[in-house]
Amino acid sequence: MKYWKRTAAWFMVLCILLVSAACGQSSSKPETDTKAEADAEEPSAETPMTEAGEPTGAAAETGIAETAKTGAAAETAGTETAAATAGTEAAAETAATGAAAVTAGTEAAAETGGTETAASTAAGTTAGAAAAEETADPERPDYAKEENWAYFGIGEDKEADLFLVCPTVDMRDEYNMSMDDEETKGSFYGALNMERGIYEDSTRMYAPYYRQAAMKIYDLTVEERQPYLELAYSDVSDAFAWYLENENEGRPIILAGFSQGADMCYRLMEEYFDDADLSDQLVAVYAIGWPCTREMVEKYPQIVPAQSEDDFGAVVSFECEAPELEETFIVPAGTKSCSINPLNWKTDGTIADKSENIGACFTSYGGEIQREEVNLCGCYIEDGRGALKVTDVTPADFPPILSILPEGSYHLYDYQFFFRNLQENVAVRLKKYLESQMKSAA
Repeated sequence: MKYWKRTAAWFMVLCILLVSAACGQSSSKPETDTKAEADAEEPSAETPMTEAGEPTGAAAETGIAETAKTGAAAETAGTETAAATAGTEAAAETAATGAAAVTAGTEAAAETGGTETAASTAAGTTAGAAAAEETADPERPDYAKEENWAYFGIGEDKEADLFLVCPTVDMRDEYNMSMDDEETKGSFYGALNMERGIYEDSTRMYAPYYRQAAMKIYDLTVEERQPYLELAYSDVSDAFAWYLENENEGRPIILAGFSQGADMCYRLMEEYFDDADLSDQLVAVYAIGWPCTREMVEKYPQIVPAQSEDDFGAVVSFECEAPELEETFIVPAGTKSCSINPLNWKTDGTIADKSENIGACFTSYGGEIQREEVNLCGCYIEDGRGALKVTDVTPADFPPILSILPEGSYHLYDYQFFFRNLQENVAVRLKKYLESQMKSAA
């Protein structure tokens, strides 16, 4: 958005210069620049939509339909999609279109003189800026259209809303998912279904389709990834802003996401939740599979790591590994993660025995539980990086699946290992939040 604000400012300067030049000419009227006007009216593209049914894709073809390996389907899913870009070519086209519209408005204003000149100039500038915004990113989703939501208000008579952000499912050789690719959107929908059972008993659910960064970007450096993650976040932010304005109506909010979805949740916290009123609506953030770092917490005081099973307005975060693993690209050496143990809800190294695990669930793209195992595994938080070390299972039984992850990474099973405990915790935190709100209102 900062880029477009600078572009709009450039348009204003151009407009002023053109008006000054026009005022210095003779009283003869210049011809209207019809080409510029035509450019300014160029429509933005609309995204088609088909009904989201049972998803298919690479994950469904892996043959991991039983045992824990089914859990890997969510993030290994994805098929070939058309490349989605919002880079320099779109920016250049935007500048040209917006500038033409501003020029048209300015020249039309020069025909009138006096007050009418100023009014017309302002109108031309406004039209140019609007055209720039509209044509800047023709693939930018319009979240007023329900077709751009995977979940839209699903769940009646619930006391809180869930804003759920999908993990990475795009496995194509591209940098961002296309909103026109219905096959990959099917995988997207399926990945959401795999984790929805944690939240759906307690919440009315919203989940936007967005131009997520493809798996390919995680081969890049942290700095090189950012343009693609920023494009992804621009959609998530647009969706959240539309949801707040049109759907929320002051209701309690739970943010949730796994992996890239967790990253997007942190970005929402950074942008929106320094507002005290909105922060008061926040029940919890379940940002699983991406670290809540100490640097992040220090920079953004609105990001508060959870300290217990029922504190609200806090971030629940952890990333699972085998005890012997020393680092991954998700939690590299030197990282300081603010994690919480999803079995005993402690933030230190206290070991939670597998007897505290009330149910690991491995789910399908339809959301069905294909396998459930009580007391599957225990866990503890590593002193140092803050990774969650999982006991009583082996990397042979739960392989990393993704080539970018080393043996011993349990990333793809993060929420599945502790499915029932997380499900119970959502209800506990929401109950505590609502009790607090009732006391405040009394």
